[in-house]
Amino acid sequence: MSASKVMAASTTPTPNSLSVRHSPNPCHDLPALTGEVAVALSGGADSTALLLAAQGAYPGRVRAIHVNHQIQSAATAFEQQCQHMCAQRGIPLHVVRINVERGPRQSLEAQARVARYRALAQAAQEQGIATILLAQHAQDQLETVLIALSRGAGLPGLSGMAPTFKRHGVQFVRPILHVNDADLRQWLDDEGVGYIHDPSNDDQQFTRNRIRHQVSPALAAALPQMAAAAARSAQHIAQAQRLLNDLAALDAQHTGIPPQIKPLQTLPAERQSNVLRWWLAQTPDATPSSAQLSALMSQVSACTTRGHRIHLKVGSGHVVREGAHLSFVAKAPGA
Repeated sequence: MSASKVMAASTTPTPNSLSVRHSPNPCHDLPALTGEVAVALSGGADSTALLLAAQGAYPGRVRAIHVNHQIQSAATAFEQQCQHMCAQRGIPLHVVRINVERGPRQSLEAQARVARYRALAQAAQEQGIATILLAQHAQDQLETVLIALSRGAGLPGLSGMAPTFKRHGVQFVRPILHVNDADLRQWLDDEGVGYIHDPSNDDQQFTRNRIRHQVSPALAAALPQMAAAAARSAQHIAQAQRLLNDLAALDAQHTGIPPQIKPLQTLPAERQSNVLRWWLAQTPDATPSSAQLSALMSQVSACTTRGHRIHLKVGSGHVVREGAHLSFVAKAPGA
């Protein structure tokens, strides 16, 4: 889709956008935060509504960061929309332009996501920003859970997107995971606030977009509260995962870190699996598939002689035996 079509489909801000709002912003219930706060602003409806809510919740402490991936033809229109709205509202805007290249084993979408988080964190650190707000909402969370279900994910996947997390030394917060996206767009339209529709969200070659356009409407018609229910379920699952992490930390006191093979062998299979997942989760790109974890546990069980060798593909690297303990060896850069 061309940029001109995107602009034609979007709402153009007018001076009326600055009128007094007559209804509460659905994002109004934001958490108490200290220090400078930034909103990752795309120019779309969700981040626009979040930015306006943040401006009211954290007066004088809010900035916007826009990452221009320079991938689609509408990229310039998104950047211009962000500049226009922030200028109208008196919100400082920092624009970061990045070049995204498709990796050998990653989609362009995945590469863009990694580059975006890195760019956001770097911009935040350069400007002394303590927290970055992200505008994922209840429908995004539902899609994430459905994708995890389709892949047979365990608790970490079924817990959906975390409300808070740290990446590259910066705190990220998703404060509107409970908010309906239709409510966001309706509020913006009622208040005459402009935003741009992202044409990439219409491309149904992506699983998330197929769910958004084909599955979610059917679920909403049959089960109107499905998105809210999925968000609550994700919270319950995340709580269960935290308890498993606490148990793994206790078991790690017994096995050591990195885990010693003999103490691992004394644990029941479920706890052995749990502590191995927990250990590997501490390292980027070391998350095992179910098959990889099963193979690793089989090798740990079979490791009864001094000469038994363990060298298994796990995540993007390998788990190997080094004497009495296991070790994760990351993939060498460029390998």
